[in-house]
Amino acid sequence: MGVARRIALSVTLIAALVGLAAPTGASASSWAATSSNWAGYATSEPGVSFRRVSGTWIAPAARCGSGGRRYSAVWLGLGGLHTTAKALEQVGTEADCAGGKGYYSAWYEIVPAAPVKLGLTVRPGDTMSASVTVSGRSVRLFIADRTRGTSFAKRLDVAQVDVSSAEWIVEAPSACGDNGRCRPLPLANFATTSFAGVEATSATGHTGTISDPAWSAVAITLSTRAHGLRFTTDQGSGTAVPGNLSPAGDAFEVTYQGARSGPPGA
Repeated sequence: MGVARRIALSVTLIAALVGLAAPTGASASSWAATSSNWAGYATSEPGVSFRRVSGTWIAPAARCGSGGRRYSAVWLGLGGLHTTAKALEQVGTEADCAGGKGYYSAWYEIVPAAPVKLGLTVRPGDTMSASVTVSGRSVRLFIADRTRGTSFAKRLDVAQVDVSSAEWIVEAPSACGDNGRCRPLPLANFATTSFAGVEATSATGHTGTISDPAWSAVAITLSTRAHGLRFTTDQGSGTAVPGNLSPAGDAFEVTYQGARSGPPGA
């Protein structure tokens, strides 16, 4: 797939997580990590497979000003957390900037296949709800704009899936070359995105929130100083930081932070 096409749509690739830290907070099952393209929360646990992920979010407004092209995607999905992952099943929305204007859309992607843009109209402030369900190699994608009363659902049979993690993410989409090297695009200023009602269901039928003791929670910060094998970063781009989980572990915010001036380490 050519780079121009991948830029035009919301391309979401496997996260290059680095800097896995010691447990944070009171729970020994809570971890912190940095990524060159993801911000938000994920759940994962050795021996645990997931069959469903769901939640809602508020579609953010892109604050474009007079700058150039910038991109942001909000999504939930299964798989792709670990650097060894070869698949990712996801659905979400996008808020991009071009020519000083904001552009909004909905999409799904079954990595490594190309993303697919949907015909749903999405506007800033709309309440979106979505889910991804995997059974064997069958993937069911669902996304609804609760504000507008519209929705999309599709079932696909795919060659491979990854169900080793569940995620709720704001991302800087990436452009990839033919050599497989990917570069996160400049992150659009999306201000703040709120997730709520987030749940994951394991292959054994257990349903819980991000802080459920059946798995570990990973808080992911998007950092321009995160480097992985797949990704290089745009040092002039902004970053994004997840807030604390709600007491029930089913809600949180992700906040955009502007680019720092000066050389790395300044």
